[in-house]
Amino acid sequence: MTSKPIQGLYAITDPALCPNDTLIDKVNQAIDGGAKIIQYRDKTQPFAVQKAMAHKLAKLCKQHNVLFIVNDSIELAQYSQADGIHLGKDDTAIQAARVALGEQAIIGISCYNSLERAQQMQNLGADYVAFGRFFPSKTKQNAPQAEIKTLQLAKQKLKIPLVAIGGINTDNAQQLLDSGADSIAVIQGIFAQANIQKSAHSLSNLFQSDKSL
Repeated sequence: MTSKPIQGLYAITDPALCPNDTLIDKVNQAIDGGAKIIQYRDKTQPFAVQKAMAHKLAKLCKQHNVLFIVNDSIELAQYSQADGIHLGKDDTAIQAARVALGEQAIIGISCYNSLERAQQMQNLGADYVAFGRFFPSKTKQNAPQAEIKTLQLAKQKLKIPLVAIGGINTDNAQQLLDSGADSIAVIQGIFAQANIQKSAHSLSNLFQSDKSL
């Protein structure tokens, strides 16, 4: 397991919002705004393109001491020397990812609205679990609806960090933090905004105010 915590603003890229020619600049703006974790998520482009982009992102994140996570692909995570991988329901099994990436790798798992799945993944060695979508999402319009109560129960029963995802913005993020989220994963709320740095800053500031309570 990693010594770096999964906490704070978790920015996820989208090839439609972050085309290759602007990806690095936009992620850099998100980092300047306070993003602590960057996930490279691209299910459409050729693998050679993904490798090139992931390599650049990994270098950027390392320079800023920000965690770099790759979505789905063990091979891409290995190639880019990412800090870890995020796996969904139909992705590579967690045990295979652990064997391939090693004990230091961060492995995050999507658990949608299932506390049972989250407990199982924790037992299998997941470093964090993600619940969502909590709000209407343009990126995953058909994703299962997650309930605030699931997050609250997970906080009571799990020992690993909890990530909330799905339609999160500055208007609704606080209730997720209040319900136990250690991190909020955001796509549209950062990269679809006119001012990426400002949007990221507004969201990351919620964690600062959370600590002062």
